[in-house]
Amino acid sequence: MKNGEELIHVYFMPGMAAASSIFEFINLPEDQFKMHLLEWEIPGREEGLVEYSKRIAVEIKHPNAVLIGVSFGGVIVQEMAKFLDLRRVIIISSVKCHHELPPRMKFAAKTGLFKWIPTGLVDYVDYFEKIAFSDFLKKRAKLYKQYISIRDKKYLDWAIKNMVTWKCEKPDEEIIHIHGDEDVVFPIKNIKDAIIVKGGTHIMIVNRFRWFNENLPELIRTGKLKKKNKNKQFI
Repeated sequence: MKNGEELIHVYFMPGMAAASSIFEFINLPEDQFKMHLLEWEIPGREEGLVEYSKRIAVEIKHPNAVLIGVSFGGVIVQEMAKFLDLRRVIIISSVKCHHELPPRMKFAAKTGLFKWIPTGLVDYVDYFEKIAFSDFLKKRAKLYKQYISIRDKKYLDWAIKNMVTWKCEKPDEEIIHIHGDEDVVFPIKNIKDAIIVKGGTHIMIVNRFRWFNENLPELIRTGKLKKKNKNKQFI
């Protein structure tokens, strides 16, 4: 850290039901940044997204901090930003407004089909890992088991509802959006004005961590990619 410069405090919000351990491979230079990992809390009865985000925002203890959110965590940090004085907001594998949601989620919101998602099945992850009949399924089950921290049905019902019914007509133009071109949860065809990670999937924060370790420091400091990575990265 150069003389006179203060550490930049960076707060990370994981994806839906995920633990902060999804950031275990993310390393920022300790002489420039201080990482803080946020965790999900169980929502109160009838607690709305705004109220919930305001409650989580209390955990941000430093002025001019940076918020980074993954997937539904990206929605939460955008809502939190309304109550905080921040340096920057970065979302990963997420959406900036409900217009970027895929048609199936918009349909689920319009018809109420999201209410019929069997969220209770998350309790069967351990069982699924045992009966998985292919290496791919076994690896996927192990991944879910490793990173899912909340299996509370009330939380999952609340999170899914607030994800698909999120109302945001116009995104904040200052938000930095990082998205993979192979994300099947939020397909890239619906995403605008994002930094594109080639080959990145919805879980690229875990399996493409080297890209983030190389590029996050500059993005946090300046809001821009390094010059060598600038070309062909935006849509």
